[in-house]
Amino acid sequence: MEQLKQKILSEGIVLPGNVLKVDSFLNHQIDPVLVMAMGEELARRFADAVIDRVLTVEASGIAIGLAAAYALGVPLVFAKKSKSVLMTEDAYTAAVYSYTKKVTNQISVLKRFLPSGESVLIVDDFLANGEASLGLAELVHQASSSVAGVGIAVDKAFQPGHDRLLHAGYRLESLAVIESLDGGRVHFRE
Repeated sequence: MEQLKQKILSEGIVLPGNVLKVDSFLNHQIDPVLVMAMGEELARRFADAVIDRVLTVEASGIAIGLAAAYALGVPLVFAKKSKSVLMTEDAYTAAVYSYTKKVTNQISVLKRFLPSGESVLIVDDFLANGEASLGLAELVHQASSSVAGVGIAVDKAFQPGHDRLLHAGYRLESLAVIESLDGGRVHFRE
């Protein structure tokens, strides 16, 4: 998606450790026009799939997940990273390691928000090692539903997540695929 690539080039900051900082428009401050366009693009790419709901993980995936769900006309549900005292009902859970935060979270979704027999689109802001997407897929499978695909805003394809999702058999649609961050610069896959 050219609009996203240009935003990454103009505002993205490459940090040591193969980290791309996009907090000025995607995961701290949000550019609503760009995020809505990303949701529309994901809906276009998955127009041939049956999708009953969109699933993401808090917090950075919520904006793009909402935009995709809105464009698809389906509900959005997000996995919580910590259990609150209000979560007294049965929930699906999975352990997910965060590449940028270097912590493992026990993500969870209440069972009533992830019904069985549905086709679920997983959406997230970044794909690095694939832990979040695979953890969300695990929740979908626990619910006896199927994964329609995985939609990603920024895919760091030089890290193992891209190949892990493809090898697991998931359809992957990424709006910006980064080949490398060598030399402190963003190099996109064409």
